[in-house]
Amino acid sequence: MAKKPALGRGLSSLLGGSAEEIKTSGSSIFDTLPISSIEPNPDQPRTNFDEEALDDLAESIKQLGVIQPITVRKISDDKYQIISGERRFRAAQKAGLSKIPSYIKTAEDETVMQMALVENVQREDLNAIEIALSYKALTETQNLTQEKISSLVGKKRATVSNYLRLLKLPAEIQLGISKKQIDMAHARALLSLDDPQKQLEIYEKAIKNNLSSHTVEAMVKEALEGGKKKREKKTLAPEYAEMRDRIQSKLNNKVELSCNNRGKGKISISFSNTDELNKIIKLLGE
Repeated sequence: MAKKPALGRGLSSLLGGSAEEIKTSGSSIFDTLPISSIEPNPDQPRTNFDEEALDDLAESIKQLGVIQPITVRKISDDKYQIISGERRFRAAQKAGLSKIPSYIKTAEDETVMQMALVENVQREDLNAIEIALSYKALTETQNLTQEKISSLVGKKRATVSNYLRLLKLPAEIQLGISKKQIDMAHARALLSLDDPQKQLEIYEKAIKNNLSSHTVEAMVKEALEGGKKKREKKTLAPEYAEMRDRIQSKLNNKVELSCNNRGKGKISISFSNTDELNKIIKLLGE
């Protein structure tokens, strides 16, 4: 019995099993197809290809040929669409090949997109935004839940959710993630802020000063605590505001008072010199 050609580690390691475990309708055959009859998948998760890496692969193909066939589906009598292997396809074009070895698979549209996502996420590092957009496409066009996506790609549901949350960030920050100017740790910290302007302010400082994710987390925490203090100051109950004013009037110094809803708080009294301090102590002792 002839041994089945290996489909590589991309699908198998991501799904936790062999590539043959992917369920598709129909069958799969092997053939060598004209490159001119093949078109990319418009839903391909990867939007950017490293030209230098493609040149290296093209040179390898010139020397050794296409070692691992691409996978396509037939979309008309003489036209095929790539399911997986667009990088090899592009490199084969660069290498000047007129034909390329291919597995021809019959698959439903939703299965094609799922296979493309799984294969490409594993084979070549997509940036975090490309992964997030791929997950979003699966939720919107294939009606897949985050649970289903996590099962499909072999990731925890929380991981899928974290990628999708990246798409809530301002476009400028998403671009920075795509260019790997900041990483997921930076992005998760920024997502703790609700204010896009504050997110951008801290992001720009992180880029300019090459700040670590820990530093960004500290800046976000400080911003959140500052906002909390402002909210507490604005919502000081009338009876506490009256007490503050009475103390301030008696001491003739600036007084700040804060108090939570449990009645716990603090008083801050300003003074400009030792004489004022002694005066305050004397008045408080009366």
